[in-house]
Amino acid sequence: MTHDPAVLPDDLPVPDDDGAARHLAGTALPDVALPATDGGQVRLAALGPGRTVLYVYPMTTVPGAPPPDGWDLIPGARGCTAEACAFRDHHRDLVAAGAARVFGLSSQDPADQREAAGRLHLPFPLVSDAGLRLADDPGLPTFEAAGMRLFKRLTLVVRDERVEHVFYPVFPPDTHAEQVLAWLRANP
Repeated sequence: MTHDPAVLPDDLPVPDDDGAARHLAGTALPDVALPATDGGQVRLAALGPGRTVLYVYPMTTVPGAPPPDGWDLIPGARGCTAEACAFRDHHRDLVAAGAARVFGLSSQDPADQREAAGRLHLPFPLVSDAGLRLADDPGLPTFEAAGMRLFKRLTLVVRDERVEHVFYPVFPPDTHAEQVLAWLRANP
């Protein structure tokens, strides 16, 4: 059976709130510049005026290529492609609701992210933190899988370079963009 990263299994395990993101609300983002799929860099301490939606995900897989062993059994691991597609499909709505910028971020290298951004026709850049600098400052939660350290799935709404709101844990990933959109509309 071929792995399709855009289709989520019905029995996807639900992640628990382990408290690993509780400290993030109100936190200033560090002054780091990370490579983005649009060829530029994103400076987290200088995002600009307005709100930024930064959704953080473990990793996207390529259609037809197998995910890491046991991927579907790790709560919160599966669903990165479906989540990216949902943010793509709701991008205009998110902007209309007050998101000046939308970015996806993972620890994947820039080449892998460029492939995913192109294949998925994303209207926003993906950002690479291959060195997991954000795991240290501001302390984004991570997990280990197949010998890799990856970010846990979460979304930060940032205003004036400070985290205004945190969505964690994120589930289900394929409808998470709608949750963010509802929050933006309820909190203009």
